[in-house]
Amino acid sequence: MDFILRPWRTEDAADIVPHANDPAVSGNLRDVFPYPYTLADAEDYISACVASEGKGQLCRAIVVDGRAAGSIGVFLGSDVYRRSAELGYWLGRAYWRQVIMSAAVKALCREAFQSLDIVRVYAEPFAGNVGSRYVLEKAGFTLEGVLRKSVYKNGVLMDSCIYAKLREEAAT
Repeated sequence: MDFILRPWRTEDAADIVPHANDPAVSGNLRDVFPYPYTLADAEDYISACVASEGKGQLCRAIVVDGRAAGSIGVFLGSDVYRRSAELGYWLGRAYWRQVIMSAAVKALCREAFQSLDIVRVYAEPFAGNVGSRYVLEKAGFTLEGVLRKSVYKNGVLMDSCIYAKLREEAAT
């Protein structure tokens, strides 16, 4: 399925609410991602993305058939982690298993390595999130380790993983 990555627009807020307000989506994300997800949440998120553009982060709407269906971003680290950036993403369930996210991850990593002074992009999916782990592996990330009992989400203590892709691997 075809998609584009582009900077967020204020008018995208209404499009993402039905996708973000899904427990299958929010259940695999950090608690900072609200559930239930409201129009005000979408507006706040988009405003923060727009305000932070060019300030150590790249935050893009994933647009399918002309409408925002998810989000992907790279966020520059600080202090001793200033040459690394964290990757975060989500996509509406209607678009899962269509290769959109793996392609989006590859594209945004290429952009991040070109525009930010980084040598590494990493992601930390929950160990049980097989779909997200597959996305990262398909996008050329390497599993570096499993962090045992590192995440507490919805009353459950679980493992998380750390995946990374280095600048020299960005073409793959």
